Amino acid sequence: MSYYTGAVLAVPSANKQAYVEMAQKMWEIVKDHGCLGSFDNWGVDVPMGKVTSFPMAVKLEDEETVVFSWMEWPDRETADKGMDAMMADPRSMDLPEMPFDGMRMIWGGFEPLVHLRA
Repeated sequence: MSYYTGAVLAVPSANKQAYVEMAQKMWEIVKDHGCLGSFDNWGVDVPMGKVTSFPMAVKLEDEETVVFSWMEWPDRETADKGMDAMMADPRSMDLPEMPFDGMRMIWGGFEPLVHLRA
């Protein structure tokens, strides 16, 4: 069964290109460890909520943009092994410094529940 790891994070808007470059380099590593796809999405319509919202969840600051990111894996076992292997992969040492505050990133792993497509 497919498995997805996902994250929501706040990226300084000025760091958009640095984020793209980091994501592309990370893809080169995770695909070699079983990842089927990597999707990073730049927020363009992400409203502030009254009780909760993406901006509130990541404590969005002025001049930052919400990014919604996920990776598709064939199954959880591959994801778990792949993420561990990525961390041990020597190429991970060559990744640029994260262009965002990782302490405000929220992430998790998910099994598909409903998947509809035209």
